[in-house]
Amino acid sequence: MQMLPRRSRMCRTRTGKRLELTARDIEIFKLLGRYRYLRSTYIHAFVGGASEKRFKERIGDLFHEGYIDRPEQQWEYARARYLPAVYESGAGATRALHEAGIAIDDPRTFLAATAHRQFHHSLMICEVLASLDVAVRADPHLRIIAWPQILARAPEKTRASTTPFRVPVPSGGYLVPDGLFGLEYAHGGTKSYRFFALEADRGTMPVVRTNPNQTSYLGKIEAYREIIAQRVHKTHLGLPNLLVLTLTTGEARMADIIGRLGDQAGDHPVFLFKAVDASSLTTPAPQLLLEPWQRAGCPPLRIADASAPT
Repeated sequence: MQMLPRRSRMCRTRTGKRLELTARDIEIFKLLGRYRYLRSTYIHAFVGGASEKRFKERIGDLFHEGYIDRPEQQWEYARARYLPAVYESGAGATRALHEAGIAIDDPRTFLAATAHRQFHHSLMICEVLASLDVAVRADPHLRIIAWPQILARAPEKTRASTTPFRVPVPSGGYLVPDGLFGLEYAHGGTKSYRFFALEADRGTMPVVRTNPNQTSYLGKIEAYREIIAQRVHKTHLGLPNLLVLTLTTGEARMADIIGRLGDQAGDHPVFLFKAVDASSLTTPAPQLLLEPWQRAGCPPLRIADASAPT
């Protein structure tokens, strides 16, 4: 039997064969509409399947036949070819969803459909939000409240805005979180809610600057402090509370940020911090939900625990 040549991970090689799309294929297309970028490991965690090998073969077919794409930016690093491939929606997936009458009305991010200059930052946002989603699905007492659900209950002025995710800062300007979501906690017949702004920090922004007019991470935290102190999250988004999650890729950087906050953060114990190695996000990271996040001047907080005081 003649063996077919191994197909490149980086270049599409069409065989011309017709693929009969399955319900799982359609679910993959919906996921890539919901999350701008997803690695194969995340897609498999969502859609399942008894055979991981068959899943990889199928997702490879969907790529090579033009249904889904592998963004070229992921190949910028030498070791990228040894990591699980990153996928995004392609023309074939868009066409298939349109023909099936399926609209993606629950996106998890604000990321535009065009290519991103800061691709790895955009990918990290998707990995964090998808990790939380995967972990929440395993707990029947929790439910993700996605950005469109938040917007649907926001004040009319925000709903009518073309950029509703731009949160005004009282002292001037605006702040755009990397992500916004909520958690619904259902226990003992009652429900409670927390809402979160996500900041995916890859260490590219200085923690502090001598010139206050230049951007810094502490400057961003101060903007959040103003927003929360003056309840802009309520007036602009209609949210009863807001916690700020900073996920960074280095323990030393996290310690530096927390140390510089010092006792000031005790006035607003809503700033939560966690450090992870970037390589740990190549597969879903349920520890983001299940393990405690650090706070400055306050006990750590596990965001899966509705009973923990903020």
